[in-house]
Amino acid sequence: MKDFTAIDFETANFERCSVCSVGVVVVRGGELVDSFYSLIQPEPNYYTYRCTAVHGLTCCDTDDAPVFSEVWKQVVPHIQGLPLVAHNSSFDEGCLRAVLAYYEFKVYGMDYPDYQFYDTLRAARRAYPELPNHQLHTVARVCGYELKNHHHALADAEACAWIAREIL
Repeated sequence: MKDFTAIDFETANFERCSVCSVGVVVVRGGELVDSFYSLIQPEPNYYTYRCTAVHGLTCCDTDDAPVFSEVWKQVVPHIQGLPLVAHNSSFDEGCLRAVLAYYEFKVYGMDYPDYQFYDTLRAARRAYPELPNHQLHTVARVCGYELKNHHHALADAEACAWIAREIL
């Protein structure tokens, strides 16, 4: 796969619609050509200890951040016409479906387009069955990328893009 967009979401709590950050990396012709990152004011707007322990974000980080619909307007041009790639895509696609459904139902009338998702986690399990685990940082290292800021949405999207270039 030479042209795609890698995407990663972080959530504030265990509700999939509580997206609090997004990272996007655009790959064209096999080269990373563009990226986008934003904090997002989550809905519902509270953080669980466990989620904060993973990514380090709290209400202090996102209280002044834009809501999802404002951020998504900026993301759409980056992903237009490209398949989406995520590591454990069921989580990221689930977040996108949930947050768009939340905003569609509650506020903005946003529809869920038929995005095509590819999963680097499933691909890594096929490509590297010998690995002790198939976590993002482990697979990225095997593919020649050292993930330094794991669970930062942009860093994770970049690692995913690197993996996708190698094995998809």
